[in-house]
Amino acid sequence: MLTLKLLRENPEYVIKKLAVKNFDAGETVYRIVDLDRNRRTMQTELDSCLAAQKQKASQIGALMKEGKKAEAEIIKAEVASLKEKSREIEAKSVENNAELESLLVLLPNIPCDMVPEGKGAEDNVVVKTGNEIPELGPDALPHWDLARKLDIIDFDLGVKLTGAGFPVYKGKGARLQRALINMFLDINTAAGYLEVEPPVMVNEASGFGTGQLPDKEGQMYHANLDNYYLVPTAEVPVTNIYRDVILGNDDFPVKMTAYTPCFRREAGSYGKDVRGLNRLHQFDKVEIVRIEKPENSYAALDEMIAHVEGIVNRLGLPYRILRLCGGDMSFTSAITYDFEVYSAAQGRWLEISSVSNFESYQANRLKLRYRDAEGKIQLAHTLNGSSLALPRVVAALLEDCQKDGRIIIPEALRPYTGFDII
Repeated sequence: MLTLKLLRENPEYVIKKLAVKNFDAGETVYRIVDLDRNRRTMQTELDSCLAAQKQKASQIGALMKEGKKAEAEIIKAEVASLKEKSREIEAKSVENNAELESLLVLLPNIPCDMVPEGKGAEDNVVVKTGNEIPELGPDALPHWDLARKLDIIDFDLGVKLTGAGFPVYKGKGARLQRALINMFLDINTAAGYLEVEPPVMVNEASGFGTGQLPDKEGQMYHANLDNYYLVPTAEVPVTNIYRDVILGNDDFPVKMTAYTPCFRREAGSYGKDVRGLNRLHQFDKVEIVRIEKPENSYAALDEMIAHVEGIVNRLGLPYRILRLCGGDMSFTSAITYDFEVYSAAQGRWLEISSVSNFESYQANRLKLRYRDAEGKIQLAHTLNGSSLALPRVVAALLEDCQKDGRIIIPEALRPYTGFDII
């Protein structure tokens, strides 16, 4: 959430920057500025009114002791009038502040200066590529056919048990899933990330804190009876560990990693882009989360990008890194880099990771702060990245590593799978 200080002092700047995200913020921003002015004016009036009440109330007892009952009654009437005025101010203030809060949460995060302008994915900027795209023979199969042939992923059984987008992994397919999760967690913890195992259901406050609510209700699975949400990513519970926390100046960096299943409704998804593992309603993902001082967050972002790149290189998959344009960024992000791997049998790039810096946007919603060297309370910066999301990694592994109808497991992964070939 953007700070009132920023909106109050630089409304034109906010409007201009949000236009990079193709968001017309003018009317909302100026209404917020007006409501904030009202809020501060009414608070001053209320404080003055309450102080006058207190001062006059203290006179009543003294006047009664002096036998000045008539004068005391006049003061009592004045106090009663001030109380009524206070109630009126408070009522107006509640209404004003409710509208203010409702508008604040509608504004997305401001993109940083490195974010290119653009409408959608076609305007994203490729900043790096790595590893050669394999040349497959004429008998190469897409991963959904390979999975069926090798009997390692059963999409039809998933439909029977739940519905489309909920595959069943079997035998070496299940072992491959577990191997990738363990490999990713081991690499992350070796790099200093603390492994945590969070709940996979969160409350509304957690969804609000990281910006999924009220922006993405339609994409999240909701347990109505308890008002809990199934996590769309481990980012939500892991970052919320530090909701309402004030860190010390020496507590940085905070680095955490977690594996969770993730749940997304993906409403409106259809066609060839969602075949097989390309888009699921339930999938496994390992996440990294960092909390940093503002002056260190962009160095941390660079470290996270290099870290994720290192994992992809260990798997030997052809990849590219993209800096997302304003129109393709998330609501909460200040800058995002996507990692994509090449799915050779499909002839297309598949996203496997997003690494983002949210600057203070999430921290403001979370009330995640720290006490700096001078003892002042400041908002921290939050970052997160997939390291990695499994479905499309598996899709690319199956397709890119196929040879004569079998899958050759990358060497770095073999200690985790316990086998070389599927």
